[in-house]
Amino acid sequence: MKLIIAEKPSVAKNIADALAIKSKNDGYFESQNYIITWAFGHLLQLFDAKDYDSKMARWKMDNFPFIPQKFEYKVKSDPRNRDKADRGAEKQLKTIHYLMNRHDVDMVISACDYDREGQVIGDSIIYRAKPKKPVFRLLLNEWTKDEVIQGLENIKPNEQLRPLQDAGVSRQWADWIIGINLTSVATLKYQKGKGKALNIGRVLLPTLKIIYDRDKEIENFNPEDYFKLIATFQTEAGKEYQGTYVEGKEEKFKKKELLEEVLQHIEQKQATVIEKKVEKKKEFPPYLFNLSNLQGYITSKYKGWTSDKVLKVAQSLYEKKFITYPRTSSIALDESLVGKTAKVVKSLAEDLPYKDEIKFMKTKRVFNNAKVESHSAIIPTYVKPKRLTKDEHIVYTAIKNRLIMQFMPIAEYEETKLKTTINDAEVKGYFSSKGKVQLVVGWKRVENIQSKDALLPVVEKNDLVRVQNSEVTSHVTKPPKHHTEKTLLRVMETCGKSYKEDESDELMGSILTGFSIGTPATRAETIKKLKDVGYITVQSKNLTCTELGCKLVETFPVKELFDLEFTGRLEKTLSDIQKGKVHKREFLQLVYNFTTGSVSTIKGDKEIIIHEVSSTTRKANEVLGKCPECGGNIKEGSKGFGCSNWKKGCKFVIWKNDFYLRAMKKRPTKTMVKSLLANKQAYVKGLTSKQGKKFNAYLRYEKNTDNEYYSWKMEFEK
Repeated sequence: MKLIIAEKPSVAKNIADALAIKSKNDGYFESQNYIITWAFGHLLQLFDAKDYDSKMARWKMDNFPFIPQKFEYKVKSDPRNRDKADRGAEKQLKTIHYLMNRHDVDMVISACDYDREGQVIGDSIIYRAKPKKPVFRLLLNEWTKDEVIQGLENIKPNEQLRPLQDAGVSRQWADWIIGINLTSVATLKYQKGKGKALNIGRVLLPTLKIIYDRDKEIENFNPEDYFKLIATFQTEAGKEYQGTYVEGKEEKFKKKELLEEVLQHIEQKQATVIEKKVEKKKEFPPYLFNLSNLQGYITSKYKGWTSDKVLKVAQSLYEKKFITYPRTSSIALDESLVGKTAKVVKSLAEDLPYKDEIKFMKTKRVFNNAKVESHSAIIPTYVKPKRLTKDEHIVYTAIKNRLIMQFMPIAEYEETKLKTTINDAEVKGYFSSKGKVQLVVGWKRVENIQSKDALLPVVEKNDLVRVQNSEVTSHVTKPPKHHTEKTLLRVMETCGKSYKEDESDELMGSILTGFSIGTPATRAETIKKLKDVGYITVQSKNLTCTELGCKLVETFPVKELFDLEFTGRLEKTLSDIQKGKVHKREFLQLVYNFTTGSVSTIKGDKEIIIHEVSSTTRKANEVLGKCPECGGNIKEGSKGFGCSNWKKGCKFVIWKNDFYLRAMKKRPTKTMVKSLLANKQAYVKGLTSKQGKKFNAYLRYEKNTDNEYYSWKMEFEK
């Protein structure tokens, strides 16, 4: 009899279905040859500090650093009462150990997810019972019937997965040591009043620093005026096209007068097309999705989505057998999957209107072992869903479309560049025009992607055209954009190495493997935690630091924790442990030394309050005025000044990180909000213009006529 332990009940059910096992008992399925049981994710967790030593029940500076001699595990805590074990977990653990000890069971098979977290879940449960029976590992990328049956024929001795387990526990222990010690000591040192702890984490702080740095870039950005000269030309056939004036290599000019002088020489003048370049170019589809790219794509395309939500929906699709393993960093498929992928593509193509354009072939762009790290890219399985929730449909369709695109014709377009000169010797420069014509739509048909480029009329070299009209346009240099979850995930994935926001996925795939902040599985959780602990806030899709987040970055003395290089090296070392290149003992010793040094640095730091809990509580209770929307009370919260009836649906709020005010280097204050609510306007001093000049103005916050939101209006003193 073989005992299979799955990570979740839904996966156990998939295995039972694949083996046609119908008989279900309390906590397991059973047939003549197999027993299938399950965990609920982690049934065990690391001891709390107080479990090792009762003095750790109270936080005292003298108790730190605290590093256990040996790490111990206990049944996971009840979420409603952390001092008690979770009854469901306790019961299921007993069931698994009872089944392992049954005399007719001669083999134990761990079927937890094929990643370091899954390895730790399975091993912690199995080896707690000190098994005397051989332990094997079922390694699958999807839970379809064919894959389960084939996987059971190719199980591996669990001992071969020891490096994966070492990487898993190293990550777990390191985060416990850093988190417990630095969170406790930092809270004791820098927090005034009782409340939520000042959360310090190995992955949390460098992620916060990425957002902080971008905020500072925007805040310190000095806008500069520049000017362009735009002319509209008319051909002999009466068609029009635009051109931008270029002199030397410059098309953005700081001196308006220079362009105004040129303007006088070109109005209604004849011009000649002196150069025409036509190039045919190919556009390849974007690479297959890994988790970070999928999260970035969905969060930027659909309102209200977070990367955490994308992961949960993808996990649901995986457990329902509709997609392959989602927590992957790869953008290509293993070369052994050619046959399987061909069947999937054929099945998906059946109902598509452009099915005749889909031609399956083996290409290095799609099938490439060098670009696969542990798990292949995310693709659908051959199991076609009959019914999906609205959210599942969004994620599944994106994954399906991305696969289909790879086997559609390559998109082709013609790019035309024109140079037009004015027939006047006084005009030294020329006018540059550029346009595209889509020749082959190809893979763009899948999501009906339209080109945004201008189309040029048919003109040839030496054609005479006439200036129809022209103008000097004013522009201001723009600051960098705030991070969104999409751009943040990209920086986390690469530790900022060789990264630009418009870089292709191909470059991302070539970045040093393992050198990142967190893993595909944990990045979404990190972003969510930054919001939950109040270090960052979200407006629309933009992520910005809160006052608390800024204070922490600017004053917390352990600067290595903000350093992308430092965190990237730790993650790279975990990746090397997983590959058997580094021993976990070396990594943990590094973590122990770092933690001990960091505790000492914090203890010796100057006295400063980063987080004052009590004052925030008092602020929250003060009524600042009546809500103009529903008449409720307006109170100050951690992220904004909002209505007490928000649970009943009132959406009135003035955000502390309001973009309109931030653009003028201001934040809303209690005084400003009180004035707005009482007088419908507030007189605000010291606003900053785009040119960097200070000014004063009256601000109003009024409801839009065409939607339910509020916008700012400005009036100057008469």
